[in-house]
Amino acid sequence: MKARLVARTRIVYAENAFAELVLWALPSPLAGSAHSFKYRLAYVVDGVCVVRYDNEAGKGDHRHVGDKESGYAFTTPEALVAAFEQDIARWNRENSDS
Repeated sequence: MKARLVARTRIVYAENAFAELVLWALPSPLAGSAHSFKYRLAYVVDGVCVVRYDNEAGKGDHRHVGDKESGYAFTTPEALVAAFEQDIARWNRENSDS
């Protein structure tokens, strides 16, 4: 089995802000991950990616919020999207005066 695209969507939040979510099902886990998904979720504001979740081979599951990177404990695609949406809401609250 090859990688199978599960979801690809773009959500426009404002004229200057959008999210892009891409998820693949893999035949086996990537190095550094314990699950069989490959993903990238990005929230872009004014052309800058301000929140990103991804799992690159060898690095495993992690997220970026602004300039900070931290690990992410992947459980399900649904929990991944929920955590991503929470970080978008938090970023918007904390940067509402920018």
